[in-house]
Amino acid sequence: MPASYYAPTGGHPGQDQLLTDRAVFTDAYAVIPRGTMRDITTSYLPFWDATRLWVIARPMTGFAETFSHYIMEVRPGGGSDRPELDAQAQGVLFVVDGHATLTVGGATHTLAPGGYAYLPPGSDWALRNAGDAALRFHWIRKAYDAVPGLDAPDVIISHDDDVAPTVMPDTDGRWATTRFVDPSDLRHDMHVTIVTFQPGGVIPFLETHVMEHGLYVLQGKAAYRLNTDWVEVEAGDYMWLRAFCPQACYAGGPGPFRYLLYKDVNRHMPLRPLTAAR
Repeated sequence: MPASYYAPTGGHPGQDQLLTDRAVFTDAYAVIPRGTMRDITTSYLPFWDATRLWVIARPMTGFAETFSHYIMEVRPGGGSDRPELDAQAQGVLFVVDGHATLTVGGATHTLAPGGYAYLPPGSDWALRNAGDAALRFHWIRKAYDAVPGLDAPDVIISHDDDVAPTVMPDTDGRWATTRFVDPSDLRHDMHVTIVTFQPGGVIPFLETHVMEHGLYVLQGKAAYRLNTDWVEVEAGDYMWLRAFCPQACYAGGPGPFRYLLYKDVNRHMPLRPLTAAR
């Protein structure tokens, strides 16, 4: 499957554009269409040179509770030698446009479109755009929930093309998941995968379960069920689903429907506020 990933480029709509769009924000889910990712909605970060970003998820009441999700845009020569300021934060990088030079643990890696990196908490890493074109990548962050007796995970460098998708049973290959992390490795408390539906593929029941979800559509289009509503989504759109929000999907084609998926996994449910004394 040739790599094809949507990446926002910003800009600004003209005064003749209609105000109506598909943006939705509810207590159970949110849809952030690609048309909202304009110059006026960008942000900036300390110690990142020649860089702007779109924040599409952040921890807050009634929204993403366990993670943040950025789409980073780094101009040629830009980047950071101090990218992460939170020693407890782990991260996943996924490149969709351009080439990144990632240095971590004394080793240097080049990440092309489809490149994936998992960075454990406390990693000493730096990232630069050494190319002649803009670099765009997803950066998903979560505070690591350490467990006594379990070591922290290792750095993982991979690529979409290097991981054989796991096909869901009884789907004739229409629904598959690219897993960069072994699901049985309980050191990990978050998974970032790529889910692929071939035309006609479906989630044939309303999934209702404990994981919080963040879905960025990399390719294609589909009708997606979120709580009680069916919404149409396309490449560049983002969806957030709170835990237990019912979801289903129908991929109508003409090409594959693929999304980058975050979810929290492998930990007990907190029985008291996380800030309370243990």
